[in-house]
Order: sequence, then C-alpha cells, then structure tokens
Amino acid sequence: MTSYLFPPPAIQSLPIRGQTERFAINRIFCVGRNYHAHAVEMGRPVDKSVEQAFYFTKSPQTLVESGATVAYPPRTHNYHFEMELVLAIGKAGFRVSEANAHELVYGYAAGLDMTRRDLQLVARDKGRPWDTGKDIEQGSVCSHIVPMPGMVIERGAIALEVNGSTKQSSNVDKLIWNIREIIADLSTYYHLQPGDLIYTGTPEGVGAVVTGDHITGRVEGVAELALTIGAAE
Repeated sequence: MTSYLFPPPAIQSLPIRGQTERFAINRIFCVGRNYHAHAVEMGRPVDKSVEQAFYFTKSPQTLVESGATVAYPPRTHNYHFEMELVLAIGKAGFRVSEANAHELVYGYAAGLDMTRRDLQLVARDKGRPWDTGKDIEQGSVCSHIVPMPGMVIERGAIALEVNGSTKQSSNVDKLIWNIREIIADLSTYYHLQPGDLIYTGTPEGVGAVVTGDHITGRVEGVAELALTIGAAE
C-alpha cells in the first residue's frame, strides 16, 4: 500500500441528475472567446475563417457546486461572472472527427467561469498566461450533470441575473465553434477522457460582482445554478 507524506487531494465530483453515482472530474477545459458579441466587448473580435479556437484550463480543485457561497477572491477589484454551457465527456477519444464527436458526449451542465478580469487583462496585454485571472480557488461553478448521452446541443437560451437583474441573455446557437467542432478540435491536442468538463464559452454581458451579490443562471433544457459572493477572507 502506498503511503503519502500528506493526504492527497480529494477527487472532485458533481452530482448526476437522477442517479446516486457522482461524476468524477478529470480535467476542466475552457474555450476562450466563443461568442462573437462577447469577443467584441472584450476588444478582440473573432474571424473564424482565419482563426482557430483556443483553450485554457482550470484545476479541478477550483470546482464548487451550484448553491454555494464563495469568498470574494484576493488580489482583484474586478471579479466577473461568465455564464456557460458545460459539456461533460463520457468516453475516451483522440483525433475525433466532427461526425463522430457526439459519441464522446455524456451530458451537460450549467456553469460559471468566474474571472479576476483585471488580472486576466493585464496578462493578456503582456502576452502572459491567464492562470491568476482564471484558475481561481472556488472559481469554477457548476450545476449537477444532466445525462444526455450522444446528444449534441445546437440551440437553447442561456441567461444570467445578478440580484434579479438580467445581465446576460443569449442562445447557444451563437457559439462560434459549436459542440462538434469543439470536441473534434480539442481532441487533436489532448486524449479526451471520461470526467473531462468543457466550459464552452460565455455570451456578452459579463460584469463585476461584489460581496453580497446573488447570481442565478440557466441554460434552457439543461440546468439552473446559483452562487452567492461572500466576504473576502
């Protein structure tokens, strides 16, 4: 039996709707700038004809379940919400074709990619990694996983409110790179594995929150989520 100097990190997981088993998390991938209107509001329009999708990762240890209260994070004064459709991978795949991409789909969830926007923009403009802006403790929020094996979501309203006021309202059919394209492209970089989550991008309307704010969001036909911003530690 292997012994460790200190206890290894716990396996991160999410509940699965209608099941007692939980969905063990392997990795968290995020697609950057995947809605045109959001790309424009970030000052970086996307021309799909000449650009490729790009990705960043977040540690599974950043994951928190919907309904949580999380502390306002350190080293930022501009903490942003980003509402997203989350894809859950249920089958291994490498260099998967778009035609076969649906075979890797286990299900979907609603998620929040919380972002230290001030730190992200400084890193972006200096050509540095985004880790301190994106890979934030308690910064990956997710609902339960909804099993939809083999289903490719092509449309559905996506929305977010802060304290009851609508901030984001769009549709998944506005994704620049759709579900099939994301799976196929990402699988040329990585051997995708069961337990991988892919945050597929956020629409326009991102903005800052402060201590005491209550966030609610939803993806039509998938799930709803909630998050409360607590005091800074």
